[in-house]
Amino acid sequence: MDARGDSLTVSELTLLIKGTLESQFHGLWVSGEISEISRPHSGHIYFTLKDAQAQIRGVIWRSAAARIRFALEEGQEVLCQGDLDVYPPRGSYQLNVRQIEPRGAGALQIAFQQLLKRLTAEGLFEPSRKRPLPRFPQRVGFVTSPTGAAIRDFLEVAARRYPGVAISVFPARVQGEGAAAEIVRGIELANRVRPTLDVLVVGRGGGSIEDLWCFNEEPVVRAIAASRVPVVSAVGHEIDVTLADLAADVRALTPSEAAERVIPSAEELTARLRQFERRMVASLRGRAAAARRYLEQIAKSRVLRDPRVLLYDRARRLDELEARATRAIERKVESTRQELVAAAARLEALSPLGVLARGYSVTLDERTGAVVRDASELSAGDLVRTRLAQGSFTSRVETRSE
Repeated sequence: MDARGDSLTVSELTLLIKGTLESQFHGLWVSGEISEISRPHSGHIYFTLKDAQAQIRGVIWRSAAARIRFALEEGQEVLCQGDLDVYPPRGSYQLNVRQIEPRGAGALQIAFQQLLKRLTAEGLFEPSRKRPLPRFPQRVGFVTSPTGAAIRDFLEVAARRYPGVAISVFPARVQGEGAAAEIVRGIELANRVRPTLDVLVVGRGGGSIEDLWCFNEEPVVRAIAASRVPVVSAVGHEIDVTLADLAADVRALTPSEAAERVIPSAEELTARLRQFERRMVASLRGRAAAARRYLEQIAKSRVLRDPRVLLYDRARRLDELEARATRAIERKVESTRQELVAAAARLEALSPLGVLARGYSVTLDERTGAVVRDASELSAGDLVRTRLAQGSFTSRVETRSE
């Protein structure tokens, strides 16, 4: 028989290879370095897994990709678990990955660090965003499991410290698939409650990192940061810190500690009120004693013993002021008189009469009354009047000389 009669088509050969490979190579664990990552809109992830000598294409279908805790990055060393799959249209094989883990640090730790870095860059954990808790809250909310130990511990401590605070529980799963979405809904509902809550607590009891992982998921962290009500993170662990702790306004190590930080202590308030009362009484007594001493001093004063003393003192003071005013007026009058005498002496020195007193005379034209300063102004027969220091006389000009 001609061997060519038993030939296979490409499709038949590919299907044989596909059946052989897929039956023999399933449930494999393969390690390598990720490269050439592709994320189309379908939600699937395509990549190449390689080492120093070889490479293989890999695919993570959308359903499996949704379960990956960390972000795949170029150059990342990973450990993949899946089946070998042949893709007939291209005649190529690839690793169909159902589970993937980072080599070295765990997947959750890497996811934590990646989200921490991204949200820190956004400023979501800045201290300036933190708000103080009210000192005397009246309405407190708690997003948690209604059947868990966290709410029981919280209510027990709250009832012991201050029974008058109204506490509302917003039920949410705090572990497992879907827990993050329920926590977010609880936070959003708590922010819509009227009258507005004073404080909102979000948390649960202790557990492993896997149990507490919902408090590291991005929707929960963003819901806490966006809350209009101050948030206390009360996840029951003391060593590890969740991203919810970093986003909250206050971190409490346990739900019990959250109650202690949120709910005021009636005993402490009573003790402080009593302390204030003692201080107020002591202060009032001191002021009363000081006022009493002051009144006693006033009662002993001369004015109250003999009110006329004050009148006499004021009269004596008026006499003193009058005497001072009289002396001041006399000094002013004397000073003014001396100034007038000096001014008169200066005027006397400049007066024409003073010149006449020293033997000089003034000749006036009898007709015009003008002062004669030049002999050429007169003619023979003119009458002139001469003014002396004492009196005057009239003369007739006989002759003149120039």
